[in-house]
Amino acid sequence: MIAVAAVVLAAGIALAWFFHSRSAQPTHAPPAVEAPAPAPAADSTAVEHPVPPAAQGEGAALPALNESDAPLREALSGAVGAEPVSQYLLPEGIVRHLVVTIDNLPRQKVAARMRPTVGAPGTFMASGDELHATLDPRNYERYSPMVAVVRSLDPARVAAVYFRFYPLFQQAYQDLGYPNGYFNDRLVQVIDSLLATPKVEGPIALTRPNVLYVYADPSLESRPAGQKLLLRMGPENAAVIEAKLAALKTLITATPPPRH
Repeated sequence: MIAVAAVVLAAGIALAWFFHSRSAQPTHAPPAVEAPAPAPAADSTAVEHPVPPAAQGEGAALPALNESDAPLREALSGAVGAEPVSQYLLPEGIVRHLVVTIDNLPRQKVAARMRPTVGAPGTFMASGDELHATLDPRNYERYSPMVAVVRSLDPARVAAVYFRFYPLFQQAYQDLGYPNGYFNDRLVQVIDSLLATPKVEGPIALTRPNVLYVYADPSLESRPAGQKLLLRMGPENAAVIEAKLAALKTLITATPPPRH
C-alpha cells in the first residue's frame, strides 16, 4: 500500500510501490480496467469522517486537478523528502492514480495501469517447486528500502499535505464514479481493511497454476489485494506499514461528524 505514503497518505504511495512489482508474484494478474464499478457502501451521502474545513486548500490557492502534479510533488518532497519522491513517484496523474489505487486495495483486483509509483525492485522468489512452493523470506528484503522511508515518515506532516490537497482528492473520487461519495471515508475503510490483514505463522504455501504464483490457502488467496500485499512483504515490514496506517487513521478521523 504500500503505498512514501499515498499522497497524502503515507499509506497510499507506499502500498502502491509494493503492489506493482513487475515480476511473478503470489496474486492474480489485474484486469485491464481503469476503475471498478462503484460500491454502494462507499457512495453514501452521510459523511462519517469529515476533513477539517480550515485545512482544505490551506495556504496557496490550489491548482486545477489536471495541473496538480508539480505542486503536489513539491509538497510531498517537503513532507517526505525530495529523494524518495523523485525515485518512486511517477510524474503524471498523481491524484487520480492514487485515488484509483487506494479505492482498489480492499478489492480482489487492482487497476495496474493506474499505479502512481514505480514497481518494487528485483524478482519474486519462491522456495520449492511449482507444486510445493513457499514464499521465500528473501523477498522481504526487496521492500526494505521502501519500508525504511515509511518508517521515517511523520504522519502529521503527511496528513497536513493530504488535508491541503483534499479538495482535489475529493474531485478525483467523484470523477471515478462516486458522485455522492466522500473520499476520506473511503480512505478510512481502506485502512481498516489493511489493518485486518491476518497474521500467518510459519511458511506461506504457494502454488503456480499458470504464469503467476498464488497463495495455496484459498482463505488467503481470496483476501483483498491490499491484504495479500502486506502478507507478501513479511511480518516485520507489514508491522511498520500497519503502525503508520493506524497513526494516519487517528489523524484523518479526528474531526467529529456534524450533528443533525
